[in-house]
Amino acid sequence: MTTIQQLAEKSGVSVATVSRALNGSPEVSDATRERIVALAEELDYTPSAAARTLVSRRSHVVGVVLETGPGHPDLKHPFFQEVLVGLKHGVGAQGYDLLLFASEEPGNGFGGTHSYLRRAEHHDVDGAIVMGFDGDPEIVRLAASGLPCVAVDADLEGPRTGYVMSENREGAGLAVRHLHELGHERIATITGWLRTKPGADRLDGYREEIERLGLEPRDEYVVEGDFYDESGYRGTRQLLQLDEPPTALFAASDLMAAGALRAANELGVTVPGGLAVVGFDDIGLASLITPRLTTVRQDMQALGEAAAEGLGRMIEDPDAAPVRQLVPTTLVVRASSGANAAPRAAARESEEVG
Repeated sequence: MTTIQQLAEKSGVSVATVSRALNGSPEVSDATRERIVALAEELDYTPSAAARTLVSRRSHVVGVVLETGPGHPDLKHPFFQEVLVGLKHGVGAQGYDLLLFASEEPGNGFGGTHSYLRRAEHHDVDGAIVMGFDGDPEIVRLAASGLPCVAVDADLEGPRTGYVMSENREGAGLAVRHLHELGHERIATITGWLRTKPGADRLDGYREEIERLGLEPRDEYVVEGDFYDESGYRGTRQLLQLDEPPTALFAASDLMAAGALRAANELGVTVPGGLAVVGFDDIGLASLITPRLTTVRQDMQALGEAAAEGLGRMIEDPDAAPVRQLVPTTLVVRASSGANAAPRAAARESEEVG
């Protein structure tokens, strides 16, 4: 296999000049670039990729930014894993590869301080997918740069920045309505991280449905979480030790709902008899825990595929409008909400077995 050093030697130029020529740098004359590209093809150096890049001015690489803030395990969350599966299929079908950016500082082996924009420029990516945005100014700078960007379940602004997100408000409303139909009026929520778009929207959806149903809004029934199980555990213990505890709980993620089940068990509160629980996401865990979890399903792979399709369209057509797409959510009824004992809920979808 021909190396870049061998290509430089046979071209009679430096390795840096070869690199600049193959990456389309204007610092290299047209004659030198053409000579190097022709020799690269002749020697089968990165088979025809260099030539394709020079012709199309594209790297066929999409950068992925995943930022959920300090102390959060990023890729360990099942939501992001499922979205990445959809992204992989979506970009692969269009002939692109994914490059996951590091978020740690300094994180730039090529020098300088932490910067997603610098990473994007260094790797010459054609566009970027942003997930889990928490207000990082470097992500704001990336979106403002003019590089095609799509945010997944996040709200970003930029001249060529779009979004793909679930119907978070509507999904939260489905959860509250379901619990009310089962006879509950003291319905609490453990929110997601409110600095995020999904966290804020799911809380808004909860509050809007509480108001629409004519239920009493109670501040003590709203506890802020962060989408992870430990915050669901702590929040549920707090709620169940109120003088008038809720009889039902909407947790803004399935992981928090799993934490809620653990807290209820420790306090001797049965689910769903003493506390009905509904989650959000429908990760694989939801149908494996006991009791099986009633939840609001968001199609996570569809989010990834839609983001990939929207970004590809923006890359191919500089005049294309940024994607703005909402992916529907649906209620999946299992045992944790107690629907099996409620006639009015009998017509709803149920995945309870046996």
